[in-house]
Amino acid sequence: MLAAIGLDETHEAAYRALVSVGAADVPDLARRLTLAEPETERALRRLERHGLAAQASGRAGRWVAAPPGVALGALLTQHRHELEKAELAATLLAEEYRAGAAEPTVHDLVEVVTGGAAVAQRFLQLQLGASREVCALVTGRPVAVTGVENDAEEQAANRGVRYRVVIEREVLTASTGLLEVSAAMRREERVRVADRVPTKLVVADGTLAMVPLTSRTAEPAALVVHASGLLESLTGLFEAVWRTALPLRLGEGGAVRESGAEGPDGTDLEVLSLLLAGMTDASVAKQLDLGLRTVQRRVKRLMELTGVTTRLQLGWHAYERGWVAREAAGAGRGPTASVGAAD
Repeated sequence: MLAAIGLDETHEAAYRALVSVGAADVPDLARRLTLAEPETERALRRLERHGLAAQASGRAGRWVAAPPGVALGALLTQHRHELEKAELAATLLAEEYRAGAAEPTVHDLVEVVTGGAAVAQRFLQLQLGASREVCALVTGRPVAVTGVENDAEEQAANRGVRYRVVIEREVLTASTGLLEVSAAMRREERVRVADRVPTKLVVADGTLAMVPLTSRTAEPAALVVHASGLLESLTGLFEAVWRTALPLRLGEGGAVRESGAEGPDGTDLEVLSLLLAGMTDASVAKQLDLGLRTVQRRVKRLMELTGVTTRLQLGWHAYERGWVAREAAGAGRGPTASVGAAD
């Protein structure tokens, strides 16, 4: 527990033993620690340098413990000060880096990473460095790192990083594909499936992307792309694939199902019609005798089904797909939304 202030297990054990007895000779302390006397004396000398122990005056070979509240408090204060200086240095270096990157050269916009270990490490860094969102395209034949299974994903998700992933359908037929997808969805990652994914791709926070350069037969290599027109193109590629892919969801018993394969049901269309008529979620829930959360879940599913991020976009897609239609003014309820034929 005291490793953070520079003590290993042996030194911590020696200090704890000395604190428990107050004072002890080297042979006695060596027996308590089950260590050789020379090793015990070296541990005591180390404690002395940290101000945690001292030799008793007037009696050679006898050691006394320094009061923990005072001695450990001083060490903690010292280490806090050192951490503050390191944090300040990191901040200054980051500012210096940003200033130097304000006018990047063409060579600074891309980075070539070669070798399986280096590619995997860079892939890990991209995810651990993300603070908002990671977007990924996963092919059925990864080059250097696998698709949805990665310890970094769990760490990033625990920090609140959102994931949007499009997998190639072939991934689901792999031996561990369904297990990996299920694990990702239990971490609340949004996963979609497409028959074909054009390339493996990872985009972190919209500021950094990584795409493979070589096939499986050559040495693995990847291109890391920084903020540039090329990065915008790669981000656009992901969004285009995301919009056309089918959402996946966990069914009964954790089974993975394609939401898009079912389409909206009659209740979905009623919810959508009333929302487009201007009613609130609460009013729709009351009108249809549904729970508020049920209405919100259905709306979320419709948004995933159409690949949109706002309700305004959902309304536009609903009309485009013929899910709802606007009645002529003066007919029935007037110019309000009504349910049309579902695809």
